[in-house]
Amino acid sequence: MKVSTDKIKIEQLLNKATEDVVVKENLKKRLESGKVLRIKLGIDPTGSVLHLGHAVVLRKLKEFQDLGHQVIFLIGDFTARIGDPTGRSKERKPMSEKEIKQNMKDYIEQASLILDPKKIEVRYNSEWLEKMDLQEIISLASKATYAQIAQRSDFKQRIKDDTDLTLHEFMYPLMVAYDSVALKADVELGGTDQKFNLLMGRQIQKRYKQEEQDVMTCRILEGLDGKEKMSKSLDNYIALTEESSEMYGKLMTYPDSMIIVGLELLTNISTEVIKSIAKSLEDGENPMQYKKMMAFEIVKTIKGKEEAQKAQKHFENTVQKKGIPSEIESKKLKIKNINIIDLLSECDLVASKGEARRLIEQGGIKVDGEVVKSIDKKVEITKEGILVQRGKRQFIRVTN
Repeated sequence: MKVSTDKIKIEQLLNKATEDVVVKENLKKRLESGKVLRIKLGIDPTGSVLHLGHAVVLRKLKEFQDLGHQVIFLIGDFTARIGDPTGRSKERKPMSEKEIKQNMKDYIEQASLILDPKKIEVRYNSEWLEKMDLQEIISLASKATYAQIAQRSDFKQRIKDDTDLTLHEFMYPLMVAYDSVALKADVELGGTDQKFNLLMGRQIQKRYKQEEQDVMTCRILEGLDGKEKMSKSLDNYIALTEESSEMYGKLMTYPDSMIIVGLELLTNISTEVIKSIAKSLEDGENPMQYKKMMAFEIVKTIKGKEEAQKAQKHFENTVQKKGIPSEIESKKLKIKNINIIDLLSECDLVASKGEARRLIEQGGIKVDGEVVKSIDKKVEITKEGILVQRGKRQFIRVTN
């Protein structure tokens, strides 16, 4: 594998969309040496969906990949059985084997929307953690002190509040740190909330007589409200598998304050151009053109230029011009009369009947241009078809 030592690309890798690098000068020397580095990113399969929050660090991993380094996509199938206590005020409920396998199923396919799948080393930490005997576990536990682990802010708070903190949770940072030993990682990436675990990896490697990994943390991306961390549990996320037009449309709902954040964390726009845009916004320029640029560039990085162009055109026609798209998905149903909630479910416009009720109550559903006002509405499906609309961007023509 040929490694690039392009100084401009290395500078961008070290500085753009990064929060902290430990130790930056050491990593810079390593990158300039021409040696193939082993770059690790660990994700516990606590959910089945990867979203734009994950894309921030995946894009950074892709930069290492593009320079010719070996990226390792580590799935924490063993540590998921314990549950990452990071940011938790109480013990996380352990996941079952079935839940873990289900969540892992599509991870690689989703990550491959950003990474080159042919150049990923996919590993599972059950490969080594499951095989550790009691003597090895005790040996690992001896590599760190109680005082060091108790310094974690979330652990410290739970101790202060006299909230239960189990021994297996104390072991979590040590186990994810040992992953770096098993993989002989040169660099580990993660969000800022993972910094303690990443630094623990350095310590454990040193105790096992390995060269300490450098650590790179990326900023945590806010969700659609522009405030809370993007998360499936908060329902403020944009999935990587989202349809291009839906992704674009959701990005356009971001607060204006997120334009610069989105451009910096999720696009290939240069830092100089982003600074110029920030200055224009500060001077009072209309943010619409820049928000459209942000949405277009983010969709382009995930889905490609052609999809981004289609998504932008769809948004302009259906939202800005309040038109109906020229290409609409069709679905044929055998029944002529159906309750609106059942219709939305049959058309896959909602994930659940509860979501259907909520959308109707909020005025978010239309049939042939008319807002549906009752969850008890009966809809007649004709041979010519009816147009069902969810929000401003989703349309489906239903025929009999």
